[in-house]
Amino acid sequence: MNIIDNDLLSIQEARILAEDAREAQKKLASFPQEKLDAIVACMAKEIDKHAAELARLSYEETDYGIWQDKYIKNRFVCEYLMNGLSGMRCIGIIKEDQTNKTMDVGVPIGVIVALCPATSPVSTTIYKTLIAVKSGNAIIFSPHPRAKDTISRTLDILIKTAEENGLPEGALAYLHTVTQSGTTELMNHPVTSLVMNTGVPGMLKAAHRSGKPVIYGGAGNGPAFIERTADIKQAVKDIIDSKTFDNGIVSAAEQSIVVDGCIADEVKRELQNNGAYFMTEEESQKLGALLFLTDGRLDSEMVGKSAQELAKRAGFYVSSNVVLLLSEQKYVFDTNPYSKEKLCPVLAYYIEDDWMHACEKCIELLLTEGNGHTLVIHSKDDDVIRQFILKKPVGRVLVNTPATFGSMGATTNLFPAMTLGSGSAGEGITSDNVSPMNLIYVRKVGYGVRNTEQIKRLTEERDSVCQAAQQPEFNQENRKMLQRILETVIEELKEK
Repeated sequence: MNIIDNDLLSIQEARILAEDAREAQKKLASFPQEKLDAIVACMAKEIDKHAAELARLSYEETDYGIWQDKYIKNRFVCEYLMNGLSGMRCIGIIKEDQTNKTMDVGVPIGVIVALCPATSPVSTTIYKTLIAVKSGNAIIFSPHPRAKDTISRTLDILIKTAEENGLPEGALAYLHTVTQSGTTELMNHPVTSLVMNTGVPGMLKAAHRSGKPVIYGGAGNGPAFIERTADIKQAVKDIIDSKTFDNGIVSAAEQSIVVDGCIADEVKRELQNNGAYFMTEEESQKLGALLFLTDGRLDSEMVGKSAQELAKRAGFYVSSNVVLLLSEQKYVFDTNPYSKEKLCPVLAYYIEDDWMHACEKCIELLLTEGNGHTLVIHSKDDDVIRQFILKKPVGRVLVNTPATFGSMGATTNLFPAMTLGSGSAGEGITSDNVSPMNLIYVRKVGYGVRNTEQIKRLTEERDSVCQAAQQPEFNQENRKMLQRILETVIEELKEK
């Protein structure tokens, strides 16, 4: 009987892929920006033809979300992301200051190991591939087990197109035998320079133990605050559009609504008029008991399900026009399922007396999970908006826009990204909308603009000032005179 040890096979494959990627990246590092851009453009154009096919495959394999919304995400990275990449220089001379005689040179970071979520496997894989190659890096994927066939199919198309257009073999690759051991081997391999983990929290500790820099796009627990000056109809529309997109599986989507007390009734009516259903306390308890497992982890079988399906599983009925389930809450605490990230069309609903109390509630929610991923505020009061911008422990603040679309740069001018760094106290090295500029290091160049004799003169003048200042007869007039001498010397140095 033949016994196949998949762990050993995966580890061996990881080692081969890593070594091949290192050799390929050496060749890739010599490519000018224009050649990299041409390869990226060809990949984006080809994979765009398969956007619908891959969206359906993703839904069928994972049973998450809505395939038509996944199609939109796939088109977004094939087209809108390409607009964001257009004209961007990542390698070679990326900045030059003729006046100060300095330059910035972009250098690829090397070999990247990438993990993608089962919730958005296609769009995230395409996006990471495009920004890695754009910045001259090799990238190896470890497909999510729940979306293995989808990610493999996506990468097969990208690899074939890229290599036909000049990408060195091995610069874009993926594990075929996927195990935790193989993924860990990839992250720990000496040639790996960076780990990009989007939405795979189970591998985060292993990524940190590798000792490599980690870019982590993790859990979001973002609240949306509707302040009394907000356009209520637009705010409600934004929240519903955002939280129902792909049945709520985007981490940046709103997880709670915090409402200014004086407009709470109006907001509630508007929500109900647009397909939101406010659960009774009993219904909230029934659904809340199903959202998370006994160890506190989100139950993956509740992810990306419709409002009707969620209600049915919880033992109550909602009509076919209901798109969103809301649970009225007062407190934020660890064991409250509505205080956490819910990757489905379910929101907590809080009412606060004023914006200051709402501010405190938002901070509580942000710090409960995800370390401050994204916050939305709907308001026309610039002073309140500025208070929220300045005082919240959060990676990004969105103003008067849907969280799902604003965070990824569709309805804002943030960089179009499918990996959003966790917040200011997050688990990764950045809270950016991750772009190719996060995948390089910058070599600083400075030309000599003054000689050592000039520096020596400044030092001598400084010493004479210090000695004179210590004399008993040194007065205020002398101090001013010496100060003028020093300033004259400094100005001369600047001019030279």
